[in-house]
Amino acid sequence: MATASAASAAISGNWRKAGVAGAAIGVIAAGAAAGVAIERLTVGRGMRRRARLALDASGPYGALRGAPGKALADDGTELYYEVDEVDAAGPPGALGIPGSPVIPGVLGIPGARSVTGSVAGVGLTAGAGPGPGSGPGAAAPSPGSRRRRLFGRKAPVPVTVVFSHGYCLNQDSWHFQRAALRGLVRTVHWDQRSHGRSARGVGQSGSGAVPVTIEQLGRDLKAVIDAAAPEGPLVLVGHSMGGMTMMALADQFPELVRERVVGVALVGTSSGKLGEVNYGLPVAGVNAVRRVLPGVLKALGSQAELVERGRRATADLFAGLIKRYSFSSKDVDPAVVRFAERLIEGTPIDVVAEFYPAFTDHDKAQALSVFLEVPALILAGESDLITPSSHSEAIADLLPDAELVLVPDAGHLVMLEHPEAVTDRLADLLARVGAVPSEANVGRHGSTAQPGG
Repeated sequence: MATASAASAAISGNWRKAGVAGAAIGVIAAGAAAGVAIERLTVGRGMRRRARLALDASGPYGALRGAPGKALADDGTELYYEVDEVDAAGPPGALGIPGSPVIPGVLGIPGARSVTGSVAGVGLTAGAGPGPGSGPGAAAPSPGSRRRRLFGRKAPVPVTVVFSHGYCLNQDSWHFQRAALRGLVRTVHWDQRSHGRSARGVGQSGSGAVPVTIEQLGRDLKAVIDAAAPEGPLVLVGHSMGGMTMMALADQFPELVRERVVGVALVGTSSGKLGEVNYGLPVAGVNAVRRVLPGVLKALGSQAELVERGRRATADLFAGLIKRYSFSSKDVDPAVVRFAERLIEGTPIDVVAEFYPAFTDHDKAQALSVFLEVPALILAGESDLITPSSHSEAIADLLPDAELVLVPDAGHLVMLEHPEAVTDRLADLLARVGAVPSEANVGRHGSTAQPGG
């Protein structure tokens, strides 16, 4: 208590320090845990601020909207979701994007699947199993083949793809995948509790507040499914905390997975051991930060209004830090980088504080067995500093029939950094389970490389 009081007093005396701490925690919160050492950054503040305003005005990212709805969590929290319905007319182009090119040799070709090679101009490394759905000469069907044949036929209820976002993001983080799949398959995008347009967690408010748990998030996902997709086959897609949410759903509602889930995609996520991640920093420094971070977060959360004011005032200083922990490649569109900043900045510091402890406790390796008979895609950026690709490889070891894709020169926000690669592999999964036509393909829609980069 004394430590928290001293920290609060220090924050009250210096808005700039509060802003630095808040911005640092926001960057940390883009993934599943924290441990970032802050270095002095020298930036032309006026120039940076003008650039940020220009990028905010020009960037179209996060503008897609669907039919809104609300689900009620088991503790009374209102969870906001949007539904994009199928366009029965079947819009032309790649995955429903009018005029998008269809590039042969990736999808829609008998026997094509992910192997070491190039997809839509982005090199990929894939492995972990024979890759069900291959053509002549392929290995024996996996245990999920019967399920794929069942749902590959025209179903009375369409397949619904449910997207779950990561910590300190919101449903708009799936912007490119949403744009590419729009009109082709029914999708549900939702905001996790206390994020985006969802209400502040009821259980985390007031004097009797309880910590957020990954188990609670799994129950939240169940509430969204019950409200937005109460029947029919499901494909679950989750990034970072969203993938952990899917694991918690499987752990608590295995019958739902067995009866309705026909495909899963786990993007940049982890099944546990997040306390061992060093975030690209010296181990000794990370361990020191971990020892003091819970108390610092508690102090910051108790001074939320003050910290937010300081955080906004100094946000322009941290573009480089956010980019380092979100992306890996050097030619990401600055507007996309700014979009990621806005997502992270949009999460209040007290929400960051109350979610953080859940990741230390997260361990859902055993729950993955529920997905054993479900066609699965496991995808990660090779240079992810938040949930390292080794965590995706560990998941693949537990799901040997899954397709493992490691995207070179990609960081934690791989779906924004290399959206064409992520969408391509997701489209392949959807084709394999019969959710989209097998001839569907992904062109260059969603590339974030700068012109001439």
